[in-house]
Amino acid sequence: MKHIFKEGTNPDKPVLLLLHGTGGDENGLVQLAEIVDPEASYLSVRGNVLENGMPRFFRRLAEGVFDEEDLIFRTNELNAFLDDASKEYNFNRQNIVAIGYSNGANIAASLLFHYKDALKGAILHHPMVPRRGVELPDLKTKNVFIAAGTNDPICPQQESVELQQLLETAGASVNVHWENRGHQLTMSEVGAAKQWYEQNLI
Repeated sequence: MKHIFKEGTNPDKPVLLLLHGTGGDENGLVQLAEIVDPEASYLSVRGNVLENGMPRFFRRLAEGVFDEEDLIFRTNELNAFLDDASKEYNFNRQNIVAIGYSNGANIAASLLFHYKDALKGAILHHPMVPRRGVELPDLKTKNVFIAAGTNDPICPQQESVELQQLLETAGASVNVHWENRGHQLTMSEVGAAKQWYEQNLI
């Protein structure tokens, strides 16, 4: 997978896995990593799917309707890539924290839904429920931050509420931050994510 890896100044910090939204690329969320934890290494990945020329992490059938078969395939692909990257760049595979926006948040949530140890934790900006009707792994040690917009036309409020419930039922500790905004990624929610990260993951 096309990516950027930058080694941080503190090897004990989590490796921040950056996952862009539709139409973004591996450069798009680098600034977020530098805000959330300037000492941490980051691994920023470009999605392998193109939709009308725009990179994504998995296919969708329509707005808000995921191609579930492709989602499962791409989730497995990303998890295997993380295994390989941890060896190539010599970082702790058990110490990865995802920061995802929109489509990137959805693939990060899918990692949590499918693998017990894919991520140490996750910051999910405007995510949706990746799959329904599946049994989640034991997520008792996982911390998840969800940032959501009360007026988000792409990701309705109920999506974030349901995602929180599903993750908590699997044992995860989940914090939801609401913005009176739409689907855009705001600096105030990034600031809230940074504060949560410092209190829960380092």
